[in-house]
Amino acid sequence: MFLVIKLLKNCSNYVWIWVNPFNEFQKRLSMNTEASLKENVLHDITHWGISASIGVIFIIHSLKKFDPSWQEWLVSIGIPPEMQLPIALAEFIGGILLVVGVLTRVTSSIFAVVLLGAIFHIRWENGFFVSKGGWEWDLVMLAAVLAIIVAGPGRISISHLVKKIPRFLQ
Repeated sequence: MFLVIKLLKNCSNYVWIWVNPFNEFQKRLSMNTEASLKENVLHDITHWGISASIGVIFIIHSLKKFDPSWQEWLVSIGIPPEMQLPIALAEFIGGILLVVGVLTRVTSSIFAVVLLGAIFHIRWENGFFVSKGGWEWDLVMLAAVLAIIVAGPGRISISHLVKKIPRFLQ
């Protein structure tokens, strides 16, 4: 048996609380508080454009990391030279995955870790501004990959077409 209590009248919408006498659950009905975006082609293209541009930036940056001279730079900042290939491959393959829209959340999570390392381990002492070698651009890239983590692959992606990839892996 459920008791129904009228709680509040707000903007001509009633808020109701459904109460189970045995206190098993409570359900509140109120005004719609869900955020929803209009779904149209421009939103889809914009969503893909953000993911693709971040992916292309990482692909291009990864190409210089395959050069053996980059190993020397890694050693100069205190990172083992054995990390050259994993870093280069993570950025190259991850960039491709972002462009095509597969494993975007996983890839963006890895990129977020890479960017946090770049901000705090490499650029922090230089200050904020890019003109002085700072972490300003890395912070913008971090914000973009965090947005991709939240938003997922979007409708212009292989993940959306396949529809068999679990949501947390998209």
